[in-house]
Amino acid sequence: MASVTFRDETATGRALEEFSVPELPERISARELVRLRVREEVARYNASPSQHFRGLVRPTDAETELNGYRMRSTRRLDWEKQADAAEAAFGRNGFLLLVGDRQILDLDEEIDLVADPVVSFVKLVPLVGG
Repeated sequence: MASVTFRDETATGRALEEFSVPELPERISARELVRLRVREEVARYNASPSQHFRGLVRPTDAETELNGYRMRSTRRLDWEKQADAAEAAFGRNGFLLLVGDRQILDLDEEIDLVADPVVSFVKLVPLVGG
């Protein structure tokens, strides 16, 4: 079994937040890894809902703010909807997925968590007027 550390980073590589998940298979697809990350962050939010959600993608009816999203009302989130949104965001370059020192370009790529136990997510912000 392997353990993975999910890390959110800025474009310059500065870590913003991170959390670890133990007891994972040694090899996993990038798609499963993204969905696992989203499921974990939604479970943590649902355990203690608040007006602020720190996650990979914006929930429906939430407003973007510094380092997360402001919820219009506290409510339970559906991890599968959030995971589907994360997959779609990856497809349109909404975030970069970095494993070790390489960028993952295909969600079907297999990742060796023993060799590369740190998975970084870099959210990309569209340029104004560009």
